[in-house]
Amino acid sequence: MRRRISQRRAVKPQPIGPVQTYQVEGLTHEAKGVARLQGKVTFIEGALPGETVDAQVTKSGRRFDEATMTRLLEPSPYRVDPPCPHFTRCGGCSFQHLADEKQLSAKRDWLQGQLRNLMGTHTLETLSDTSTAYRRRARLSVNMVKGEVVLGFRGKASNDIISIDHCVVLTKPLQTVFLALKTALAGDPLAPNVGHIELLEDTKGVSVLVRLTSVISDELEKQWQDWAHEAKIALYWQAPKLSRAELASQEMRYYEVNNGEDKLRLQYHPQDFIQVNAAMNQKMLDQAMAWLAPQFDDVVLDLFCGVGNFSLPLARSAKSVIGVEVQDSMVASAQSNAEMNGVDNATFIAADLTQPAALETTASTLLTAGVTKILLDPPRAGALEFLDSIIKIAPAQILYVSCNASTLARDAEYLVAKGYRVMRVGLMDMFPQTSHVETMMLLHKKT
Repeated sequence: MRRRISQRRAVKPQPIGPVQTYQVEGLTHEAKGVARLQGKVTFIEGALPGETVDAQVTKSGRRFDEATMTRLLEPSPYRVDPPCPHFTRCGGCSFQHLADEKQLSAKRDWLQGQLRNLMGTHTLETLSDTSTAYRRRARLSVNMVKGEVVLGFRGKASNDIISIDHCVVLTKPLQTVFLALKTALAGDPLAPNVGHIELLEDTKGVSVLVRLTSVISDELEKQWQDWAHEAKIALYWQAPKLSRAELASQEMRYYEVNNGEDKLRLQYHPQDFIQVNAAMNQKMLDQAMAWLAPQFDDVVLDLFCGVGNFSLPLARSAKSVIGVEVQDSMVASAQSNAEMNGVDNATFIAADLTQPAALETTASTLLTAGVTKILLDPPRAGALEFLDSIIKIAPAQILYVSCNASTLARDAEYLVAKGYRVMRVGLMDMFPQTSHVETMMLLHKKT
């Protein structure tokens, strides 16, 4: 078969280097300005829609160029001074130069574009909360440069560690701990032995987990334990060559969520996955309960259930809940959390749904469970491997929570083709000041 040759005239790549003037028309998901020059699309780092800028092409391709802004000629009325002095170098946030309300608007426009084949006449519903001091978890990179400790985050599009003084998206207690850590590590013999540090705040308080690259002395460990005790911080150590820290049961962390007038406590290992935005997690749970509306005769399947973040609230209203998660340790935590909260109608299964053997066994078990509703919250790769099994289970409703709109669109289009229809779609602004988008979609089986 001969290849079809495009009749469109090829656009000659612009040479790398010259500074040119651009009129910025739009914004990408990565917060880069979109402009056209002589018919060719250029993505400009740092530019906003409505602006006139000078920019220099840094990478030229057949379909588009990439450029960096060198001078702002006419600013957008929505351009603001970034609240963080490290914004231009740190890779953590990409939207701080855009007013909060326009950040949300840009995310809505992008998400609607991603889901354009599914939205129909539905309005995109939105959940949001505070735009700063929301992040209850962070991983800090540590490096030694000429004998000095560098503590911070990776730089934009690089592996360089940007030394920071504070981070505006961290919760206030974590900002305080960060500064205390930076001071304590300066000139300390612990610093050269650290790979990275994880900060965490939950209902139990504040904790610091140190991943060691080499063994330290008992004396040095005690000095740091004393420091942590004085600062009222729980300190954990991840020994060299271990994939996670070894903890006693009483050292486990926990956070609480509200389920109506009921309060649930979820225990977890400090390196287990939890949502980093506590306020938005609560709003997400409330919305999930309202949309899926579990009833006393429902059997709900919670796929990628973690430690029971959705499972336990669902079990309070449903006949029963079945949770499936890949990590044995998280399944054990979920089962323990059910028992601790007096939930006796939730069971949990450890299975890797990306593996054919585990998928076949799990799907066979679930086919006879009488599942009426499914909630799934998969990783970025989506749930493609399990979609055929979902079709065979034939639930009346599916609630899909996604951290990747493109895989959500792919999976939802498949479900629609197999007899489901989209009922509601919502954007959840889990990570303000960044371009990241979380999405919730409710689908009903056609009757």
